[in-house]
Amino acid sequence: MQMLWWHWVVLGIVLMLLELAVPAFFLVWFGLGALIVGVLLVGYSSAPFAYQVLAWTAFSLLFIWLWFKVFKPNIYKSRAGMAKGSLVGEVGLVTRDIRPYEKGQVRFQKPILGDEVWESVADEEIRVGQRVRVLEVEGNTLKVGRA
Repeated sequence: MQMLWWHWVVLGIVLMLLELAVPAFFLVWFGLGALIVGVLLVGYSSAPFAYQVLAWTAFSLLFIWLWFKVFKPNIYKSRAGMAKGSLVGEVGLVTRDIRPYEKGQVRFQKPILGDEVWESVADEEIRVGQRVRVLEVEGNTLKVGRA
């Protein structure tokens, strides 16, 4: 049995279209593997069917491995607790009054760990519009002082 290059391309497209009906995000990798085999067969049309299937399997497994080991791991990781040291020293603007040991709100120019506005506490009263500097990270609240 010999498959032509366009057979693999059609198989790849069909598998990727089936992915729309089966939302498992799994068939797409086999479809991409088939597309690559189809493109490779344009130049090497005399490759035996067994080598074609082997290449399809290898490319599909490579894409699956790349997805689960390289790209997807970052989806489920929380950013909480990461890069605390990079927060200390950041300067922001108070948007809701901060009273001693009562939460206020601080806005930063650039998002810090994915958020621009943070709940904040301070040892002293700090009014809206004043600049503050991050002194410490306490869970999801920042301890700040006047800048």
